Amino acid sequence: MSQPLSLGTPLSPTATRVMLLGSGELGKEVLIALQRLGVETIAVDRYEHAPGQQVAHHARTIAMSDPEALRALIEAERPALVVPEIEAIATPVLQELEAQGLVRVIPTARAARLTMDREGIRRLAAETLGLPTSPYAFCDSLEELQQAIDGGIGYPCVVKPVMSSSGKGQSKLDGPQDVRKAWDYAMAGGRVSHGRVIVEGFIDFDYEITLLTVRSVGADGQAETSFCAPIGHVQVSGDYVESWQPHPMSPAALEKAQHIARAVTQDLGGQGLFGVELFVKGDQVWFSEVSPRPHDTGMVTMATQWQSEFELHARAILGLPVDTSLKSPGASAVIYGGVEGTGVVFEGVAEALRVPGTDIRLFGKPESFSKRRMGVALAHADDVDTARVRAKEAAGKVRPRLG
Repeated sequence: MSQPLSLGTPLSPTATRVMLLGSGELGKEVLIALQRLGVETIAVDRYEHAPGQQVAHHARTIAMSDPEALRALIEAERPALVVPEIEAIATPVLQELEAQGLVRVIPTARAARLTMDREGIRRLAAETLGLPTSPYAFCDSLEELQQAIDGGIGYPCVVKPVMSSSGKGQSKLDGPQDVRKAWDYAMAGGRVSHGRVIVEGFIDFDYEITLLTVRSVGADGQAETSFCAPIGHVQVSGDYVESWQPHPMSPAALEKAQHIARAVTQDLGGQGLFGVELFVKGDQVWFSEVSPRPHDTGMVTMATQWQSEFELHARAILGLPVDTSLKSPGASAVIYGGVEGTGVVFEGVAEALRVPGTDIRLFGKPESFSKRRMGVALAHADDVDTARVRAKEAAGKVRPRLG
């Protein structure tokens, strides 16, 4: 584990500089958390005026999948830490720069490489660590996909690009009539055109959770692993639409979930917060995916925890103590764009905030799509059911329109 960084003064020769690769709504909250600790921040994204760029000390716009552009930017800026916040990054460059001692990558350059595509992390979990997962196969063509399904995966099944985010390109297949459509959708939805998909056998689970897992520096300088309370969530086509915390689990299931999350994150190493996704049926738990960064379902922690997932990530990567304790039951619900265009105006915010115990985050994305996540409603209450009702009610009152 790396020892705590000395924290300098932003925009001075003593500054502690941190670069985020990806500056969407999650990156924006990490940047704010870092700035509260006196860190000088550099927000990088593929398009200008991304949410995080609006609050960072410095904004840079490049194609992060371009190895030479990424290398040139990091060498020019010389940050103390590089924090990947998306998957579509030229990770071999990060590995080279880390090996040369020019930068520290969060959590590690190896972790960024393994988790940027579903193949690396699935093979690690299932084949190296021996953790329970759904049956799966990787396919490079429509024909291979059909063969994998016919050869044992069966229906129903799920097809995903090896690299994508927020459910893009993901389909559930109920029969042979869905195969070509799913392949075409996966090819269109991948972050980078890999021409490769993962097909997973469908698990008949009771629910799925995100277990936010934090690797931080303990008082003895050694690695500590801590867990947030389980987060339940609803996904539509692989994209989160609401989440809540805590989600009830049996003691046996929780113990298995923590064992899986600890095994995966210890192998990936480094420091920071990981979003570990798991399927649960009774006391059985299966590994699904892991992201070495804050998770979209974890936005609920802005209403539920003393330290949100963003504050936990910022503290952990800087080598500072963390507190994963719960403050209150709560929930989140997505606010969609609903319209196509730029310069969207949001009406109904006052009505939304009149719902008891609620708060709103509008992300500031410059362009809206009908199903683009443009904000989130947060709610706290004495119990999760009440919080879920409040969050959805508040989200429903926010009405985006073209200006």
